[in-house]
Amino acid sequence: MALGAGFLMQTILVDRPATSPVATASSSVVPVSRDGKEQAAGAGQTGQRAPTGQMVDGADLTAKNPDLDLSDVALTSALPAPPAEAPIPGGPDGPRVVRASMGAEATTPVADVPEEKPSGQFPCDLSLEARVTGAAMVDLSLGAPCMVNQRVTLHHHGMMITASTDESGQAELRVPALAENAVFIASFPAGDSAIARAEVTSLEFYDRVVVQWQEPGGLQVHALEYGAGYGEDGHVWNGAARDISAAVEGAGGFLARLGASEVPEARLAEVYTFPSGTAKREGRVVLSLEAEVTRGNCGRDVAAQALQVFRGAKAQAREIELAMPDCDAVGDFLVLKKALDDLKIARN
Repeated sequence: MALGAGFLMQTILVDRPATSPVATASSSVVPVSRDGKEQAAGAGQTGQRAPTGQMVDGADLTAKNPDLDLSDVALTSALPAPPAEAPIPGGPDGPRVVRASMGAEATTPVADVPEEKPSGQFPCDLSLEARVTGAAMVDLSLGAPCMVNQRVTLHHHGMMITASTDESGQAELRVPALAENAVFIASFPAGDSAIARAEVTSLEFYDRVVVQWQEPGGLQVHALEYGAGYGEDGHVWNGAARDISAAVEGAGGFLARLGASEVPEARLAEVYTFPSGTAKREGRVVLSLEAEVTRGNCGRDVAAQALQVFRGAKAQAREIELAMPDCDAVGDFLVLKKALDDLKIARN
């Protein structure tokens, strides 16, 4: 039909004069059968069939085209038949394709949807082991193979210090216990954490003083044992910290500085331990807190916290806030003598 109609229209356009109007097939073509008889005209059809051929808008097509046999052309208003169904791609073993309609059957899947699998993740088994040592100290061993050179915060009964893993994801720490039933938590910035517990029964023989802050703070704990002056043998501070052997023997206290100061804005702490339960003589330990004025803390407020544990009892906390002098005082020291409670040592 399409080829016949195209040929018919082309003949009209070529043979008609330029002033003749072109007919529209929808309003002027009269259907004819194969034997040349007219079929019933639809509503709005105005053309008539001439004895010599087909008439379109009054024009005799066969008169101008004697070689065109219209008796073999069947005009109809019916829609063309759809083409035969194409084969399913892939053959019988190909992917299953299901036709879907916009009705109730529209919920039928077009194809099998592959099941989504969770993305693979690197295994990361965090571990934290605790081992009790002398003077109520605890050695911690942190293993985090997927946390290489990472910042980690250690939490222990109110004390928080910053540590760092090495190139193997390991970290070794020695921490003074602040509770007999000690709990240690190593927490990473992404939220991963590991926990360890230890029974520290020897804590009842020691008094402990903790001062913690976040850099830049520049704080220092000073202990003057048995009436010692600055720079003398009984003056214990970061510059003369001693080791745990003095406390184990009952001769005096020692100081431990905790935290990775090379990490930006690290949480640091200094812990002074005195063997009050095994001391060889009675006396007094005068405690003070000092703050060095530096370029990092001058002209600003420094916040700190003090924790004191007496003979294994629950830690007592105290908030400390220092207003540091202006930067023209860099190198000077502020001394706070009442920030910490002195220790009174009785003979045992």
